[in-house]
Amino acid sequence: MEAPSSTTLVVVGDETANAIHALEGFANVRAALLPDASDADVARWSSSSAAPFVVHDHDPLAHVAAAWVEFFDDLSTYGVLEFEIARALEAAGRHDLNVPDYYVVIHPESLPVTWKHWWLGVLASASPRRVIPWPAADASLAQLLRSLPVARAWPQVDAWLPSVAAAVPDRIGLG
Repeated sequence: MEAPSSTTLVVVGDETANAIHALEGFANVRAALLPDASDADVARWSSSSAAPFVVHDHDPLAHVAAAWVEFFDDLSTYGVLEFEIARALEAAGRHDLNVPDYYVVIHPESLPVTWKHWWLGVLASASPRRVIPWPAADASLAQLLRSLPVARAWPQVDAWLPSVAAAVPDRIGLG
């Protein structure tokens, strides 16, 4: 599967549907809610778009994120986290998983603490300017599309994803 030529944003948070619906009317945006789609289906859907911006709610790293949060919230085991990381690495190797260009985290202040550490700590440590906290799930998101921060591309998934198992909340980025 070839990488999409559009700039891809994954929107996460409690008001994801509102944020995506606010962008549906823009001619330069292909926006959709894809909660039940597979990673491969989303990768195909994204790469087939001719729109400059593709915006959706399907996080290709959702299983890794959930396993990390559950491990640190004492709801799961380290083995589950390792399994989800290995599974994501395999999917990336098959090109069935594409990390989006940007993650937009709606209302990060309202997220549970461990989820905040995932989005604004673990994930952002891999590419700080590619994870964007956003205060509203409304048409103002269109302003973000006009002024996305310039940043280096994400490192290859296999270069940083294995280390998330060792990323401890409250210690991320402290060396």
